[in-house]
Amino acid sequence: MSAQQSTEFNPDGEKTDRAALVVLATLQFLMLLALYSRTEPHPPVAIFLFALGPFLSASIAICAAACWMGAGNSRSGNILSLAAALLGLISFGPQKWFDPSFAQIWPAVITAQIACAVLLGNLLRRVSISGRATL
Repeated sequence: MSAQQSTEFNPDGEKTDRAALVVLATLQFLMLLALYSRTEPHPPVAIFLFALGPFLSASIAICAAACWMGAGNSRSGNILSLAAALLGLISFGPQKWFDPSFAQIWPAVITAQIACAVLLGNLLRRVSISGRATL
């Protein structure tokens, strides 16, 4: 497959990006519900940088916007997918492996990390195929 063909619409890449975005949005939505309902183990109300409610809401909105803008199929969709993955890593990144509640939250952490890896891997593949440092 030539570089020209591989940068065109790729339904499989778009599907995997959208699936990963849905996974991240679902996990973040459920974290938000756990936060507001105080269902254990729930995230803290705030961390030193910001309150988690608005952060999770923004993360969910960015996942939805990435899907809407054509994740894997448009520049804006790719940029929003990158933002969604980075925000997902703030909530579920490698630092969670050292969280005292990791034994209770590991399924969500590992699932989110896989979703972020899919998004970042697809973005890197697109950049390397196109030969440009653009998304």
